[in-house]
Amino acid sequence: MSFRANDSLAEQIAHHVGELIIAGDLVEGERIQEMRIAGELDVSRGAVREALLILQRRHLISIFPRRGAVVTELSPASLKSLYELLILHYSVIVRRVSLLWQQADLPPFLNGLNDMEAALNNQDIERFYELGFDLLRQAQPFANNPYLDAILADLQPSARRAAFLALQVSRREMEEAFGFLKGLLDAIMLRQSERAVELLEEYLLHQRNLVLESLLRVKQIEMAWARRHRR
Repeated sequence: MSFRANDSLAEQIAHHVGELIIAGDLVEGERIQEMRIAGELDVSRGAVREALLILQRRHLISIFPRRGAVVTELSPASLKSLYELLILHYSVIVRRVSLLWQQADLPPFLNGLNDMEAALNNQDIERFYELGFDLLRQAQPFANNPYLDAILADLQPSARRAAFLALQVSRREMEEAFGFLKGLLDAIMLRQSERAVELLEEYLLHQRNLVLESLLRVKQIEMAWARRHRR
């Protein structure tokens, strides 16, 4: 792991472990072993413990007495709660951007959309989804709300985890996501704030339902496997 000078050591460890969870390299229910992480990254166990507290705050792990830290489950209830909050908070941002943008604000968004189209054409899932979250982060300052920034900082890792799963599940999801962002930007440029919010809610609910369907299929496979091995 290469360390970044502007972030604390614990933040960098949390980012590293969080990316493993988001990408599915660490799966739900898997135990996070402090000693192994400390050895692999050549850091102290104290720094790892601090990183785990950050990951707990960001809803990627749960910490239990005597069991330690385990990767949180992506349950239907938790996903519904997550997307309910994402819709609520991103709606505030979308409305503000629609009302406040100036001509000088547009190039980063237009360039980001062009980069996403290139990633789509190359079927580069990881770059595509990172660029999408970069666009959302660029929009946050328009809300000028530090409380909102703090909430989204804790929600975004779980949102990225769900979005990454959605992109892995459906080959058409990249096209769906790109079409949504293009339509959203068009509505914002026309200052149609309510239309932009409608598009936002429509797409996030679509993404939530896609992930829920994926979780249901996984559970069905697990149940079928368990039934076969009980015979």
